[in-house]
Amino acid sequence: MTNSLTERDAKVIWHPYTQHKNFLPPIPIVSGKDTLLFDDKGNSYIDAISSWWVSIHGHGNAYIAEKIYQQAGRLEQVIFTGFTHEPAVRLAERLLPLLPGDFSRVFYSDNGSTAVEVAMKMAIQYWGNKGEARTKLLAFHNSYHGDTFGAMSVSERSVFTAPFNDYLFEVIFIDTPTPENIDQLCHFIHEHGREIAGFIYEPLVQGAGGMIMYEAALLDRLLTEAAADRILCIADEVMTGFGRTGRLFAGEYLRHKADIICLSKGLTGGTMALGVTAATERLFEAFLSDDKRKTLFHGHSFTANPIACAASLASLDIILTEECRQRIERIGQRHQAFLQTIGPSSVVRNARATGTILAFEVNTGRDEYINAIGPVITKQSLERGIYLRPLGNTVYVMPPYCITEKEMDQVYEFLVHCITSLEEKNSIRI
Repeated sequence: MTNSLTERDAKVIWHPYTQHKNFLPPIPIVSGKDTLLFDDKGNSYIDAISSWWVSIHGHGNAYIAEKIYQQAGRLEQVIFTGFTHEPAVRLAERLLPLLPGDFSRVFYSDNGSTAVEVAMKMAIQYWGNKGEARTKLLAFHNSYHGDTFGAMSVSERSVFTAPFNDYLFEVIFIDTPTPENIDQLCHFIHEHGREIAGFIYEPLVQGAGGMIMYEAALLDRLLTEAAADRILCIADEVMTGFGRTGRLFAGEYLRHKADIICLSKGLTGGTMALGVTAATERLFEAFLSDDKRKTLFHGHSFTANPIACAASLASLDIILTEECRQRIERIGQRHQAFLQTIGPSSVVRNARATGTILAFEVNTGRDEYINAIGPVITKQSLERGIYLRPLGNTVYVMPPYCITEKEMDQVYEFLVHCITSLEEKNSIRI
């Protein structure tokens, strides 16, 4: 008798961010349509986190699939050193005018981590090419910029990085801005500005660090100070890009624009991996030289993959429609209304929302990624036909934009059920 897919998986697969000892066996998913994922037994699950924040248009989008099919039949892959192709050029031409800043050049890579790696290399080498000794990078506490060694270096030292901390390069970390600390932070940047090559930040929402949200006006003050000290500003919009914060990019809320921007996740509509690092012409010109040593020596085998670029162009077609804009607004409005429902609960702390992202902490144990309540909520949600994956005790909802009103109701009803259960367990009443 043939073993089930789950049993076969257990013998050969090593899953990401998974402790395999005594873990919840993975559910075999055989298909997806819009917000729903379907398993091998015919059960459906509302993908309330867009499969790690990437599937902005949901699953099985026919328009994107058709564009992928058409491109696969023409050109599936070509080396991007010495060659170019229409999908890559057209995607850059369409993206650049949409980005929040004066960007003029697009560098393609494979994913969010590599987009960040490219940005850091650009920033550091920029100063070297100009003959100035700026070698430090500035980042926020509680940040997360990826899992490669450079991206880990500019991320918070945490359970994610602990085994590798001795191998990460030195970074200057500061707190995210608040009305109480903003003056101190600006002074700190001014004092250390001459040694800082670049300042990398997740605008408005720090994702994996716990969906930490902070004010655009305060970030603007930091960026203005950084610019005064000629620090290159690097916006990591891998998660916040393509509508997540309510606007196409979080940088649209800011007066001061970045010198470099990193994109991935929703870039292809969640269909496949692709990374973008866009830079200003001023930065690009620092790499133009008769001295070959001033070249940006970076690349990937699948740089500007034609199929991935075609998927991105299709995703842009969808997200720029009025219908998609209205869907994003609707999700944001519903999140704000739901905050009023859960806000009074003593089990809930810091209920918040930005655009299509809703988050809150549950008062159980320490605020950390390995808080045991996370897997419990995931298991309970799956039993009710919903997929949620809390960051420890930080529960969040980040649905595909195609989620229906009925599906939103199901997600909210489950969250109320969880909160009520915790209240009863701890003899707490709203």
